[in-house]
Amino acid sequence: MIRTSSYTQARQIFREYNGLLRTAQAIDLGIPSATLYAMRDAGVIVQESRGLYRLGDVELATHPDLVQVCQRVPKAVVCLISALDFHDLTTQIPHRITIALPRAARKPKLDYPRIQVVHMAELAYESGIETHDADGFPIRVYSVEKSIADCIKFRRMVGIDVVQEALRLYLSRPPIHLDALLHFAQINRVEGLLRRYLEVLV
Repeated sequence: MIRTSSYTQARQIFREYNGLLRTAQAIDLGIPSATLYAMRDAGVIVQESRGLYRLGDVELATHPDLVQVCQRVPKAVVCLISALDFHDLTTQIPHRITIALPRAARKPKLDYPRIQVVHMAELAYESGIETHDADGFPIRVYSVEKSIADCIKFRRMVGIDVVQEALRLYLSRPPIHLDALLHFAQINRVEGLLRRYLEVLV
């Protein structure tokens, strides 16, 4: 039998972390596993996915799938079509979250949300990362220019039409940072291809 005081203390810890905690994180913060599972069974917390719990009266209003993935996979960086969608540079509806990880990283096992992993070399992985706030939760996503450069590099994966649409939308919405776009294209070794696309679109 879990004491009410244990629930109260655990609730407060959850609230300090915006209502969302991983199992290991909760235990490290002083919530015993028995309390965690009792709270789940009582409906006080909701199991969002394996190893991730949300306080029942807290709703994730902004990018809930991205929040879940970034909470469960700390090294994840949202990329490709998922990043374009985040930046409102595609009309495509992503059916899974695409994340970048370092080459040596193992593919994480997530039941939900569905993910697609792209392994990148160190420089490509570390370049252009931005951290955005989603209801108090950090989401790591590549910048607009890095996302476009990545889509050109992985054009066979995302589709040429997606690349062209993203570039058209980018060029129609100042400010345009061509230097940054070319910089990331150089990192991805697709500068020549980017320039050909720009010649057609500009």
